[in-house]
Amino acid sequence: MTAPLDGIKVLDLTKLAPGPFCTMFLADLGAEVIKIEEPGPPTGRRADQAGAAGTQGPISSFSSSPYNALGRNKQSIGINLKSGAGKEIYFRLAERADVIVEEYRPGVAKRLGIDYEQLSARNPRLIYCAITGFGQNGPYRDLVGHDINYIATAGVLSMLGRPGQPPTIPHNLVADYAGGGMHGAIGVLAALVARSQTGRGQYVDISMMDGSLAILAQAFSAFFAGGKLPQRGETIFDGGIPNYNVYLTKDGKYITIAAIEPWFFANLCRALGREDFIAHEFDSSKRAEIARVFTETFKTKTRDEWFAILTRNDICAGRMLTLDEVPSDPQVLAREMIVEVEGPGGQKIKQVGVSLKFSDTPGSIRSLAPQLGQHTDEILGALGYAKDEIDRWREAGAIK
Repeated sequence: MTAPLDGIKVLDLTKLAPGPFCTMFLADLGAEVIKIEEPGPPTGRRADQAGAAGTQGPISSFSSSPYNALGRNKQSIGINLKSGAGKEIYFRLAERADVIVEEYRPGVAKRLGIDYEQLSARNPRLIYCAITGFGQNGPYRDLVGHDINYIATAGVLSMLGRPGQPPTIPHNLVADYAGGGMHGAIGVLAALVARSQTGRGQYVDISMMDGSLAILAQAFSAFFAGGKLPQRGETIFDGGIPNYNVYLTKDGKYITIAAIEPWFFANLCRALGREDFIAHEFDSSKRAEIARVFTETFKTKTRDEWFAILTRNDICAGRMLTLDEVPSDPQVLAREMIVEVEGPGGQKIKQVGVSLKFSDTPGSIRSLAPQLGQHTDEILGALGYAKDEIDRWREAGAIK
């Protein structure tokens, strides 16, 4: 059975979350993704700044783990792009590629001589996706950063948390994965569609700050229309009302309630034995009382007991699951969103499944994360290089 991106060749020069997440999507959908990896320890400015602390951390050491979902369905070739041989190999790969995804700082690819202008002259159909923190232009273009910095700039962080409390840091989910990785995948897919119409590739400039800001499109619409600045924990979607909130239950777990529409709110009040609240959903003077009653009532039964009661009565409710509970949730199982893949030595490796479901051309997990340079000889052989040449380059440190 074919996959949506069968026949699409992708070169992946990325290391950290947004880029590998983007190329994981492409690989899951059938693209042939080749990771271009540095054959030795990082050099240059990173190594100089790190000094004795070194440049390898927990993220680097996990990259080749079979449990690393971001590396699945990919091949790995170790190339020193600062060497003449490494650059020659890269150019030959790029001439045959449909897509390149990188997350260098702006200007780095140009300094290396492997930027879009160089490559598109050799391959006009090439789609070149660059994922950076702030994008390729603007006063913040060259600033370093991570997820928390981008969501702070985009306004996302200002909206997360409870009243009177510091902002809540949402791991690195918003800028890295949604603002960068998902936007990168969307950009690549859109560019592939455009190429089918024009015959030309193009440069796709993805900014994690831009992507994070885009997620706030509706929030900004409300702000622009009314001029009212949202305060943390005071809007209908972040705990400002008792009927869209999180409640502690008898067993120390949490149930989530999202009874915004009047009919759902009425159903909730009936299920909790407080029909007298039905007429007061939009009465701000009653919210403290309703919240207090809801808080005490939810403590009288366990999370799962409440979930059964509420869902039976057509109420928007959900159990807050921890990561150890998610794999056994019946909906997760039905959607095959946690799967087992055979790993080294027949070991069963659990991973998050493919989230995009297709009726005719489904994606799949075909292989686990490769070791650095695992496919170097295979890839170079397919490019037409002879064994003695490959051995010579390996000896010189140009490849691994």
